[in-house]
Amino acid sequence: MRLLDKVLMRWRFRMALRWVPPGVALLDVGCHQGEFFRRLGTRLGSGVGFDPLAQPYTGERFRLVAEAFPPATPLPPASFDAIVMLAALEHIRDNADLPGELHRLLRPGGRLILTVPSPSVDALVDLLCRLRLADGMSVEQHYGFSPGEVPTLFPPAGFTLEHRQRFQLGLNNLFVFRKPTGAGPEACGAAEGTV
Repeated sequence: MRLLDKVLMRWRFRMALRWVPPGVALLDVGCHQGEFFRRLGTRLGSGVGFDPLAQPYTGERFRLVAEAFPPATPLPPASFDAIVMLAALEHIRDNADLPGELHRLLRPGGRLILTVPSPSVDALVDLLCRLRLADGMSVEQHYGFSPGEVPTLFPPAGFTLEHRQRFQLGLNNLFVFRKPTGAGPEACGAAEGTV
């Protein structure tokens, strides 16, 4: 990872950090090598990170699983206070079941925090890679996901959009969703008129 990759990653971290409460039980989808967990330090209560490129790790506060999300062995419901997906959603080819699974894993009142780059970033990152200023962090695995799709992807699963903000000169987007209190699977089905 080159210096520019690290600078951009830290910028994403700063955007997400203010939405993560101290003592949090955190799920990091697309965790890379656990950099966000390490950045949280003692603010992290516990954490689990999934990334096919992660080096498996089990430490005092968190563990990294070298596996795509969702895992083959389901995690218990309502396991996490917060879930982060920082520059990860655009790497998931089929995300149809993702919102429901994240909703299932998040405790009522918990937050889902995402950063999603604009599709135009791919050409810029490609140029930076050719100039050897960045490594691009698996940009070849971007599947054309647009930030404009995010506000419509998660509410049907029961999430409420709490905050949206552009950053990195408008090339990246922060989305914060909340799982409403008392919004278990039954409440979602009732709200949608299904049983």
